[in-house]
Amino acid sequence: MTQTSLSTRAWFELFLLGLIWGGSFLAIRTALDEIGPLTSVLFRTGLAAALLWPIAWIRGYRVPKGAAIWGSFLGMGLLNNVVPFSLMAWGQLHIPSGLTSILNATTAIFGVLVAAAVFADERLTPRKMIGVGLGFSGVIVAIGPAALLKFNLTSTAQLAVIAGTFSYACAGAWARKRLSGLPPLIAAVGMLSTSTLIMTPLAVAVEGAPNLTMGTATWAGILYYAVFATALAYLLYYRVLAMAGAGNLMLVTLIIPPTAIMLGAWVRSEDLSAQAYAGFVLLALGLVVLDGRLLRRNRV
Repeated sequence: MTQTSLSTRAWFELFLLGLIWGGSFLAIRTALDEIGPLTSVLFRTGLAAALLWPIAWIRGYRVPKGAAIWGSFLGMGLLNNVVPFSLMAWGQLHIPSGLTSILNATTAIFGVLVAAAVFADERLTPRKMIGVGLGFSGVIVAIGPAALLKFNLTSTAQLAVIAGTFSYACAGAWARKRLSGLPPLIAAVGMLSTSTLIMTPLAVAVEGAPNLTMGTATWAGILYYAVFATALAYLLYYRVLAMAGAGNLMLVTLIIPPTAIMLGAWVRSEDLSAQAYAGFVLLALGLVVLDGRLLRRNRV
């Protein structure tokens, strides 16, 4: 199957999505200076849901009914929001935001493996196996082989981020099996709503009631990652998906880390090791192999 060619508008919106998501790592890390990781997730899902519900109603959608559909939203909320957002937010307390964004790119690698395990039409071809191998090699290089042999706070945080990307990959399979017939906006708002219902008691029990008397920088970070990098990014995501197709949309994972790395270095003076950059190069090469277009072009 050939990939959909990208129009100028699709390229622009793809890069815009990558820039928005790349900026979310700095925004989350900024907010974490004053709030806990679970509270940061609660603000993210709650504010995004509050923004998207009115948009859904304006567009003529109504609240879905039935235990089955809300059970599907609950599963999606756990896999795509509660688990990965919480793990990654905690991980960012102990590793640079740029490194978090690099490890986040393994979502596409895990996505291939999960899809191959769950769906008969997503078999693991030799090209995909090479891409997966390169991707995991990049992760090992970025983390550092020595970190795999010891479990200090830094290595545990790195593994938490990777576990979050695996949850993202499982969410993709869940969405295909349980939410494929729903309008994307309803799927997003249902997921965010159930996530908020889970995070509210969890965050309060672990970190206490949210303190709303926070600094300007904290509120700016919260509003950015909740409004722009979650609510509006979901709307943009589905626009790009419709214009460019799922294969092209994977390219956004190559745009996010450079944005996050530059912002982390500029705003927070984060400094990544040479091995982190080398790992990203290997991971990016794995994603290019998985995408497959450059290989097909070279055969012509």
